Amino acid sequence: MKIYQASIQLRARARGFHLITAEVLQGIPQLRDIRTGMCQVFIQHTSASLTINENADPTVRIDFETYFNKAVPENDPDYEHNDEGPDDMPAHLKAAMLGSSVMIPVSNGRFALGTWQGIYLCEHRNYGGARSLVVTVWGE
Repeated sequence: MKIYQASIQLRARARGFHLITAEVLQGIPQLRDIRTGMCQVFIQHTSASLTINENADPTVRIDFETYFNKAVPENDPDYEHNDEGPDDMPAHLKAAMLGSSVMIPVSNGRFALGTWQGIYLCEHRNYGGARSLVVTVWGE
């Protein structure tokens, strides 16, 4: 059993859904040493999240942003936590809905993603800043 772990710093991005698969792969070159295994990608933040979805048509990522803005609107008078502005509590709720990690099978040194799948950074803040990931790969 081999186990590798890397910390990856993602540059600051605008609010929205961004493909980061290539950056994750670049950040854990040891992946190529795993024939059969798993990879966990974990984000160390409470106002951004990760998910796996469509990697080809960018309108899917635009529609994700539209949906989540409708589902969790800003400026809801019932929110008590608003210390960092109107996008603060909605960002936490969106992150909780999508989650802080994704698991990806590894096969022959590569992610075993489907043809149209990619890893998204889901940036829920207007000015979220740089984001930190911990990527752990294990297997044979």
